[in-house]
Amino acid sequence: MTNFISIFPLGVVVYPGEQLNLHVFEPRYKQLVAACIAEQKPFGIPVVINKKIMEYGTLVQIKKVEKMYDTGEMDIVTVGDRVFRILEQVTEIPDKLYTGAIVNYPDNNEGSHLRLLKEVLHGVRELHAILQIHKSFKKEDTALLSYDLAHHAGLSLDEEYELLHLFYEAQRLEYLKRHLHKVIPMMAEMERLKERVLLNGHFRNLSTDNL
Repeated sequence: MTNFISIFPLGVVVYPGEQLNLHVFEPRYKQLVAACIAEQKPFGIPVVINKKIMEYGTLVQIKKVEKMYDTGEMDIVTVGDRVFRILEQVTEIPDKLYTGAIVNYPDNNEGSHLRLLKEVLHGVRELHAILQIHKSFKKEDTALLSYDLAHHAGLSLDEEYELLHLFYEAQRLEYLKRHLHKVIPMMAEMERLKERVLLNGHFRNLSTDNL
């Protein structure tokens, strides 16, 4: 399927099913959101990296206008729908300040991969334990998808974007698994280094009895 959508480029990756809260203040995007609300249409959020609009993004649905300001600014709640690929950017739309794009929607195979999911989830929780942070998920463990875990795995923006255009759930989980296997030992070593630095200058119980 190919169609035209209005676009709101942002330096974030939005995944299908993810809630994104936006404060809309620029005139062109106030106009875009107002038009989408009036016409009950979604809009696209293509990823911006290094000031460049990338090829892939996510279509989002406006679920709620949380607050409307006297200035026309607004707080909106959106939810990611599906990933799109930009075929052509439309830089001028008659009587509109915002831009759009001709897009299609690659097939996205989710499937069920419980063993792999369990490994990735274990890695995410191990990483969080090292970082001493606690995050809970709104779904049962077995219902989670790679999209639910991606923002919690310590990926960079470039890595989150790479995951966005993997279209098989097994590929996405493997990507997260490889990332976690690489980053967890590094973070654990940094934590040990921090402990050594903090201990420097403190009284410590040291022994050579076992020599």
